[in-house]
Amino acid sequence: MRDFSQLLGSMRLNLKHSPFRATMLALLFTLLMFSGLRSVGLRLFSMATETYVSGTHSAAFITCPNMEVAKDIARGVVQKKLAACVNIVPQITSVYEWKGNIEEDSEILLMIKTRSTKVDDLAAYVRSVHPYEVAEVISVPIDQGNPPYMKWLSDVVPE
Repeated sequence: MRDFSQLLGSMRLNLKHSPFRATMLALLFTLLMFSGLRSVGLRLFSMATETYVSGTHSAAFITCPNMEVAKDIARGVVQKKLAACVNIVPQITSVYEWKGNIEEDSEILLMIKTRSTKVDDLAAYVRSVHPYEVAEVISVPIDQGNPPYMKWLSDVVPE
């Protein structure tokens, strides 16, 4: 370690006395950093220039009575290419009116990202497998989002 410190110290002395060497060292450092900086720059440019058409994708919400049903539905919609991703949000409390009574239940919430054109197929699938008499399937169009994420969503869920 002492040898390294001595070498560094001598380089500093030599660099003080030689502007050419300092310039060469700076140039070498720049060349070594170029590929990493270029990669970061290209990613930022890509994110800034890709466009997204508002409403192309939707977020759909479904409530489930328990984690088993939630995971079964989540896996099913992803396997059937009806969604790119499903977030499972445990332990929500739902308060609602059902058959004239105010009900309160613990449920699991699914947040599903899909193409807007797939919402009808998604709802039909959920109705066919969901244990509730009236399954909740609501969706809202996605107005904006990270362009690379939206592209991934489009790639995973075909038209």
